[in-house]
Amino acid sequence: MKWTLMMIPLLTLLGCTGERPASLGVSDGQLGTCPDSPNCVSSFETRDSHRIAPLTATLDQVRAAVSAMPGAQIISEQDQYLYAEFTSRLMRFVDDVEFLADPATGQVQVRSASRLGYGDMGVNRARIEEIRATVEVP
Repeated sequence: MKWTLMMIPLLTLLGCTGERPASLGVSDGQLGTCPDSPNCVSSFETRDSHRIAPLTATLDQVRAAVSAMPGAQIISEQDQYLYAEFTSRLMRFVDDVEFLADPATGQVQVRSASRLGYGDMGVNRARIEEIRATVEVP
């Protein structure tokens, strides 16, 4: 118990940003795969636990939605690719979120993953669904 109480302030002081993964970006026309841990979702995944549908939107719509979200910072954008970091308020955890547009299909492929930890309590899936609700008109 004492160890846990000592770790909370230490983690708060150090932040929980972790290092930006080297595996980000597009490879062979796809975003990276998710690890086995349940803290990642991707529209390229085949595993039900990690699979999420792509967005039906343009990259401009996605950029606008992401820019309006708390804790979001767009880090890079080139061609049909957008990369953003989302930082949580309390513990400063950072999630890496990538988007890859396919203008021919009108879809944007997505990948959202936590940098640290094992689980994410559904945060990455909820984030993508929040973006979906903003960009997709029924």
